[in-house]
Amino acid sequence: MAGKHTIKVLDIDLTTEKVEIIRREDLAPFIGGIGVAAKLFAELVQPDKDPLDPGQPIIFANGPLSTIFPVVTKTVAVFRSPLTGEWGESYAGMRLALAMRLSGYQAIIIRGKAARPVYLSISNYGVRFQSAAALWGLTVSETGSILRDLEPGRGHRSCIRIGPAGEQGVRFANVNVDTYRHFGRLGLGALFGSKNLKAMVVYGEREEKIENFSKYNQVYKEIYNKAVTTDIMDKYHGLGTAINVSGLNHLNGLPTRNLQQSSFEHGEAISGESFAAQSLVRKMACAGCPVGCIHIGLHRREFGPGYDFESKYLSYDHELIFALGSFLGMSTQDKIYRLIDEVEELGLDAISAGVLLGWITEACRRGVISEEQLGVKPEFDQTEPYLEILRKIIQQPNELYQTLALGTYAAAQRYGGQSYAMTLGKNEIAGYHTGYANILGQAVGARHSHLDNAGYAVDQKLKDKSPAEKVEALIKEEKWRNVLNCLTICLFAREIYQTDTVIKALAAIGISVTADDLEKLGQTIFEIKNKTRGLLGYQLNDLHTPERFFETTSLSGDLTRQQFNEMLKLYQKQIGLA
Repeated sequence: MAGKHTIKVLDIDLTTEKVEIIRREDLAPFIGGIGVAAKLFAELVQPDKDPLDPGQPIIFANGPLSTIFPVVTKTVAVFRSPLTGEWGESYAGMRLALAMRLSGYQAIIIRGKAARPVYLSISNYGVRFQSAAALWGLTVSETGSILRDLEPGRGHRSCIRIGPAGEQGVRFANVNVDTYRHFGRLGLGALFGSKNLKAMVVYGEREEKIENFSKYNQVYKEIYNKAVTTDIMDKYHGLGTAINVSGLNHLNGLPTRNLQQSSFEHGEAISGESFAAQSLVRKMACAGCPVGCIHIGLHRREFGPGYDFESKYLSYDHELIFALGSFLGMSTQDKIYRLIDEVEELGLDAISAGVLLGWITEACRRGVISEEQLGVKPEFDQTEPYLEILRKIIQQPNELYQTLALGTYAAAQRYGGQSYAMTLGKNEIAGYHTGYANILGQAVGARHSHLDNAGYAVDQKLKDKSPAEKVEALIKEEKWRNVLNCLTICLFAREIYQTDTVIKALAAIGISVTADDLEKLGQTIFEIKNKTRGLLGYQLNDLHTPERFFETTSLSGDLTRQQFNEMLKLYQKQIGLA
């Protein structure tokens, strides 16, 4: 069984086109996923060099349960973030975990820089370096269409690629995975582009035998039944995460118009309920998932005034509706779909793009940047100016756009407006304004993500608890999520994969662990991340927290910087930095 005694690592050097397969027994205690990726990254990262230096590694990893147990669908990518300069960590679903499993690799290292644009074709038969000269400059969908025609493995391959944003070094460029999923946050696409790597196609035809199939099948059925016959995952199959829009809006938790508001008067028009009623056409699932949480909407895109329409299928969820909807004052689904379509084709992270556009709009209104510099006047609820700005961020025709391509934090540092540049740890915020735990969680989390420690949930579930208890919950959750991410479980299934279930699932494929082992593993990864982050420049005492958080009412009411600072001190004390 993969990962039981050794971790099989595929090491690819783009500069020399050298490929090596390494079997590492010492990585087996890290199980897989983020454990293996974090250990490899800590060994290989070059802290004294730029995030886009050719020597900086990209690590992909999956886990021993990947796609053979329900909802274990993710692949992790770890890299030095071009956006923050710090720890980069991102997860994607669809077919990549399956393709890696069938190709026989638990981890893939990519380093160096190709002499010319290339794409990698990776399988259990080896690695091919293919020219991507004809693909360079193409959009994400154009690239995917061509690669699907060129490469084998239909149905069990994964095609991951960048768009023009990654090629041009936009620091919040993403990597598209099989059209509807992404390595979205923190700029992995820019790292691909800096390495002249346009895409990777991963496929395999390798068979794998499960030793004790009867035991495995019993545990599989238990987990499967929890996923499909209970209400644990109803939300995700039903309306999906877009169901959050309406609830947060009613509770003053939905960031609106660059967080000048926390509720949106057009919230119902762009709610998950409205999207489902008006444009939802199908639901999809990642390989190995029986739930199907990917919601696909039909967008009718006009070729031009007076011309016909074409149909475009686009995935939507809460974060996209927030970042390209309420945050920009977008009052209709069509306006949101137009922005989603653009960021998808260009290969931009939707959250970072939306939050940056929010800052641009307010900064222009306040005179921090000018309409003349932008070449267009941005206005909330106006799509055309935003589309033009996004395209110019790729083209970078002047100093302003060159700076905007570095992200919101860098733009505010250069031009001003830091108090309403909505970033935490230099990463653009997620779609929640729930209270102190949400702000603190993103500020201190390893990748400055709401998914590090679920601060947004702590604010709601522990609203009557003390600040110290909330801080303790954040730390505990981040460590446990390290364990789940070793297995590359989709975090939507976190209520199913409790400690006892994780132990049973691993035992069913011959990996014996105890609850104490898992707790120690979560702690070890927490320490590896924090140590490496420190080497990359992260300092807990140097966090920038925009004043806007304390100006706009949250789901938890009005917030104060004093209370936030007290919670930050509690966090420092609890992790031993006080």
